[in-house]
Amino acid sequence: MPIITSPQDFNVEDLYVDLRPVLDVPLFLKCEGFNFAGSVKLKAAAAMVEAAERDGVLRPGSTIVESSSGNLGIALSIIAADRGYRFLCVTDPRCNPASMRVMRALGAEVLVIGHQDANGGYLASRIDHVRRLCADRSDHVWLNQYANRNNWLAHYNGTAPAIDRRFPDLEVLFVGAGTTGTLMGCARYFRERGRPVTIVAIDAVGSVTFGGIPERRMVPGLGTSARPALVDESYVDDIVHVAEPDTIRTVHRLSARGFLFGGSTGTVVSGAASWLAARHAADGRRPVAVAIAPDLGERYLDSIYDEGWLAEHFPDLPADHLPAPTTA
Repeated sequence: MPIITSPQDFNVEDLYVDLRPVLDVPLFLKCEGFNFAGSVKLKAAAAMVEAAERDGVLRPGSTIVESSSGNLGIALSIIAADRGYRFLCVTDPRCNPASMRVMRALGAEVLVIGHQDANGGYLASRIDHVRRLCADRSDHVWLNQYANRNNWLAHYNGTAPAIDRRFPDLEVLFVGAGTTGTLMGCARYFRERGRPVTIVAIDAVGSVTFGGIPERRMVPGLGTSARPALVDESYVDDIVHVAEPDTIRTVHRLSARGFLFGGSTGTVVSGAASWLAARHAADGRRPVAVAIAPDLGERYLDSIYDEGWLAEHFPDLPADHLPAPTTA
């Protein structure tokens, strides 16, 4: 095992779960949560901070400000603590309570924006607040994960080459769409190398990223209520929208086999499974397919793994998909 001096120096890059015996799906799941941030967002956070330092935007005494539903906020909290910056995360009520506690434990300030934007979400409201903060305070620096090219470059230079090395015969890659940094970085990598890899974007029902109709979304992570500037649909071959009940069913199927993954991962796996079934169930073909798992499940224990939360927000979900009730 390595000896490290910085928390961002540790990240497991080559761990995959074969989902064939777990869900009977011909899919390898690249696990991105085994680092101190617990998610794929550590890569983007590190790349954006390092670029801002090189450009002289981040200096001693700066305060990093970012809008995040949780995972990037945790990653930036870790890096800010390690490098001596202050960090302010602007989030909303859907952020997992556990994620807020982690950020505060790392010394970050967490500001919850409670008013919804025109699409019924919170993203535009969060971003407006960030802009006002940074306009008023010269020491506040917004990295802007939704438009920062270093977001996708982190995956162009890291995530995609790692998948390419492990699966040189890759045919299909499934990537969740939040800021679309992971999606755009991986898609650009395989396109520019002329690789015949089908890129499938997985989004949440209710997200407007790919022109969908805005609807209520309760699971933080994937999906947006304001289209990210990074999106370039010319790099995407197909799009799957996953309803949140399907996300919840999938994470509980995985946890029933001992794999505790987060909501974003449940959405990606559900979308990938439905795409593969729709195209290859009849012919029986099992292509070489990889999906990227953005996060682990511990921070969702108060939400998608909690009996009370599920009963409140998804009362129509069949009881056999809810956690078993506890007894005295």
